[in-house]
This record gives sequence, C-alpha cells and structure tokens, in this order.
Amino acid sequence: QVQLVESGGGLVQAGGSLRLSCAASGRTSRNAVMAWFRQAPGKEREFVAAVTRNGYSTTYADSVKGRFIISRDIAKNTVYLQMNSLRPEDTAVYYCAADQLLQVGDGYAYWGQGTQVTVSS
Repeated sequence: QVQLVESGGGLVQAGGSLRLSCAASGRTSRNAVMAWFRQAPGKEREFVAAVTRNGYSTTYADSVKGRFIISRDIAKNTVYLQMNSLRPEDTAVYYCAADQLLQVGDGYAYWGQGTQVTVSS
C-alpha cells in the first residue's frame, strides 16, 4: 500500500510559479514510479510528468515541457512539481500518483486527494 498527500496548491497570477509537494508513505512507496496528473473542470484527467524510482529519469507532457520540473527527494520520500511560467490553462486539480510502472495513462494504482491550482490572467 502507498499513501500520497499533496500540498502546495493555491492561487497565482499568470507568469508566476508554484511548487507542489507529494509526501509518500507505505511499505512499497520508495520503489514506486511517481507521477503528477491534472484535471480541469469539464475535462478528463491528463498526464503532466513522471519520475523513476531513482529520480534520474523524467517524462513530461508536451504542454508543460520547459516550464515544469518534476523531482524526487529519496531521503524524504517526497516528489515535487516545480511549475514556472504558469498560464490560465494550467488551472486544474493536480493529483499525485504512484505505481510500479511508468506510464502516461491514468492506470496508476495509488492516488492522492488532489490540490487545487488556479492561475489568474
């Protein structure tokens, strides 16, 4: 079992930055691939970024490449999503997810409760 708790969401102006955190716990959490997804009102949940177990390899959605950075602090068992140059279209509930496999679909086994990010124009 893996438990995930997100934090760091909020309201920011376009062009600003936010950093989301996802604290993981549970027996297998340190061996899990970690990812961020987001879901805007009226839209399907979409992949944002993922990081491998050792933190060395990352994958991003085209819409956030060059603006968002996913990283992993193995000692703290925490994953971060640094979001820069935010746009109104980044407004969504952001979810942390974990699984044994790195995938861009939403087939992850474990999910956090989500944190709201709102970008004003």
